[in-house]
Amino acid sequence: MEWLTSIRKAIDYMEAHLEDDISAQDVADQVFMSSFFFQKGFSLMTGYGLGEYIRNRRLYLAALDLQKTDEKIIDIAFRYCYETPESFTKAFSRFHGVSPSQVREGSPVKPFLPLKIEISIHGGNQMDYKIKTMAGFKVIGFAREFDGETSYVEIPKFWDEIREKYAARVWSGEAPSNNYEKAIIENNIGEYGVCVDDIGEGKFRYFVAGLYKGGEIPEGMSVYELPDFDWAIFDCYGPCPKALQDVNTKIWKEWLPGNPDFEFPGRVNIEWYGDGDPSTSDYHCAIWIPVKKK
Repeated sequence: MEWLTSIRKAIDYMEAHLEDDISAQDVADQVFMSSFFFQKGFSLMTGYGLGEYIRNRRLYLAALDLQKTDEKIIDIAFRYCYETPESFTKAFSRFHGVSPSQVREGSPVKPFLPLKIEISIHGGNQMDYKIKTMAGFKVIGFAREFDGETSYVEIPKFWDEIREKYAARVWSGEAPSNNYEKAIIENNIGEYGVCVDDIGEGKFRYFVAGLYKGGEIPEGMSVYELPDFDWAIFDCYGPCPKALQDVNTKIWKEWLPGNPDFEFPGRVNIEWYGDGDPSTSDYHCAIWIPVKKK
């Protein structure tokens, strides 16, 4: 199924189930994609997370119900999947800037209409990339569970935490002095950022990782084995993370939609980080996406 068709089908599904307790996983299942990949692409293509889109549409429809009916606020809250009137009022007031009672008294509301996906694709599939066949390999590192909607903010904090707690000394060139620092050096932990979609419900695991060379696995670290894959590798040059984010956005907006050559079989993608200062204009990093020839 083409990427744009998938997004349109997902929007239709969400619109038909705004009064049902659906999750990001339910939406992704409708288009036969992993929730991680679909949420990421949906957000980059539309500017909204799946949960955010559903929430905003419900709050707009709830406001219309308040304007047009005499139904109790509690009944409207339950219709749009809020468990308590208090949680509904809090979300409603944050979105519209006024309370449900004020809307019923005539205050204006913030409109949020269904998305219409009409995207002009520039550049097509002419992005620079290479296909590399790789045998399965193992990575080792620090892993944490993240939510797709907040991962862009939370993952950089995770890197900072790992750097401060475990890696600052050895990443700055000092000799390792404990098992964690030894594992970081021996396996070059920090070379990869690995996203693994094996949880569901809009969540995924992210590893600050390196290529596992064998040896001790310190407490708090874990190993993940990737199968044989063909990888589409997109090189990025420039200050990080902006260069990486710019290329990532182009992948989802230009290369992925309606791609005639490849399917995307994996539930994983990789960020590769080169040596050197990531703030420089010639810093080299890359994005790896598993692909399968159609």
